[in-house]
Amino acid sequence: MTHVGIFPSFISLSCLVACFVNTNHAKFAPGVLGLVLKRGFQLNVYVVNLMLKGLCSNGEVEKAMELFSVMGRNCVTPDIVSYNILIHGLCKAKKLKEATELLVDMEMADSDPNVKTYSTLIDGFCKDGRVDEAMGLLEEMKQKGWEPDVVVYSTLISGFCDKGSFDRGKEIFDEMVKKGIPPNVVTYSCFIHNLSRMGKWKEAIAMLNDMTKCGVRPDTVTYTGLLDGLFKNGRATKAMELFNLMLLKGEEPNTVTYNVMIDGLCKEGLVDDAFKILEMMKGKGKKPDVITYNTLLMGLSTDGKVDEAMKLYSTMSKDGNFVEPDVITYNMLIFGLCKEGDLDTVVEIYNTMVERGIAGNLFTYNAMIGGCLQEGSVGKAIKFWRHALDLGFVPNSITYSLMINGFCKTHMLKFAKGLFNKMRASGVNPTLIDHNVLMLYLCKEGSLRQARMLFEEMRITNCVPNLVSFNTIIDGTLKAGDIKSAKDLLEDMFKMGLTPDAITFSTLVNRFSKLGLLDEAKIVLEKMIACGLEPDAFVFDSLLKGYSSKGESEEIISLLHQMADKGVILDSEITSTILSCLCQISDDYDVMKILPTFSQETSKGASISCNELLMKLNKCYPELKL
Repeated sequence: MTHVGIFPSFISLSCLVACFVNTNHAKFAPGVLGLVLKRGFQLNVYVVNLMLKGLCSNGEVEKAMELFSVMGRNCVTPDIVSYNILIHGLCKAKKLKEATELLVDMEMADSDPNVKTYSTLIDGFCKDGRVDEAMGLLEEMKQKGWEPDVVVYSTLISGFCDKGSFDRGKEIFDEMVKKGIPPNVVTYSCFIHNLSRMGKWKEAIAMLNDMTKCGVRPDTVTYTGLLDGLFKNGRATKAMELFNLMLLKGEEPNTVTYNVMIDGLCKEGLVDDAFKILEMMKGKGKKPDVITYNTLLMGLSTDGKVDEAMKLYSTMSKDGNFVEPDVITYNMLIFGLCKEGDLDTVVEIYNTMVERGIAGNLFTYNAMIGGCLQEGSVGKAIKFWRHALDLGFVPNSITYSLMINGFCKTHMLKFAKGLFNKMRASGVNPTLIDHNVLMLYLCKEGSLRQARMLFEEMRITNCVPNLVSFNTIIDGTLKAGDIKSAKDLLEDMFKMGLTPDAITFSTLVNRFSKLGLLDEAKIVLEKMIACGLEPDAFVFDSLLKGYSSKGESEEIISLLHQMADKGVILDSEITSTILSCLCQISDDYDVMKILPTFSQETSKGASISCNELLMKLNKCYPELKL
């Protein structure tokens, strides 16, 4: 235009500013504004407001504030729109202090705030979790004579619900309805999502029905929130029904909806169904994003389908589906490969990640450390540990737990104890599992004194011993022959309100039997049965060996009949024990000759009950009178 001598008018330039701002090309607007001033045109509030809107939309709120501050120098007085635009920009940038100060400046400039002003501020404070301050603004708004609308109420309801104050949100909802303000889709969606998230999915569905009865049509956000809540409460079938209803009602799922469905199905172990949703998503023209792929990779890796996970990973890079993998993508692959013990491929994937400029996080290194230790590759685990430290990562509770557990299982107890102490020294509290694992291996090593010290430390810290802790220390104490201390521990366990489980009773029967305390072992067995717990083959095997060592034939026969009555299923070990006991009862019969027959049966996966064994023995050796 200017090259042919045609100069744009003020209106033309103003329209150009508006065009750039409204088409998300606000970065070009300042150049046009410069041309306005260069041509000698006088700015007006409309053009400046356009510029403020463009700067705020572009995230350049500081520049917007600078422009706002010089408006007066260009003889332009800010109006209510100017203030509202800048307050909105400040709230969006989480500069709530500056936004509140602007509200005060606004009142001093005799530019009264309106519903939009308060609505924007209330939204900003709610999104920042400062709902009580948002309520203060609501009261101020009412005092100024402005009536809150459905947007203001919905914002506050959402704010309180997101903070977990559902009851406060309901109070505001009731106030709104009492004032004759009908809830909108945002209001209902907020309540439905939070009800389902709280596990009150029946109430959530009831509200969905109420919503439709009131003429408010549920939208994609409504359905997605309810689907998310249903899955989080293990209601996959109900979620699928709702998803089908959503489709039937003609409501188009968006990418978030599909991701919620895929995530929920994967977490329920329904990975095949999740892939069906993926195909539906693609069929509807919705492009899967990195969250979609990461969720499916998690499902496959958790399900042990690592080969399929690797194939899916390769499809991410194809032209038609191209999605840039992120650290979570690689973490899911590394996690799955570590579970399968494929450390060579783990290293390849890790190197690919690094080559692509993607930095691993602590989860990455924890997974690799855990995978290496699982396979007994202590050297590799230590290498990754040191590499993580060199990169500035601070080991967390999971890192230490993996290392302690791994060192214990590879019989490197000295290193495990050192790490346990280092963990405490670094301010990371060992978990109950950490204590139990270390205590178990100390007992196995025969370091009962250290195990007892660790157990006592638990009692004076916030790490209260549980049933596993007591079972471990009781077993170790009895193994060392300290019967009195074991009984004291058992008494302490009862005082703490802990009820013995099958492992407790099995431990006691086994250790008492080995110590020759057969009357004690028998009493424990009777108590176990009285508690409604079924003794397994290990318990009976312990007692049989104990009776056999004392030559108590009658007790052996009695116990065998008890086992037959209970339908105890025998493995090769207890079968051997039974036949060995019967050999001692009668030297005249070599019943051990039939052991190979039973051994062959059990090796083929077949099982035999104690009753069947006794019947066969009676048939072969009726003189035993079993």
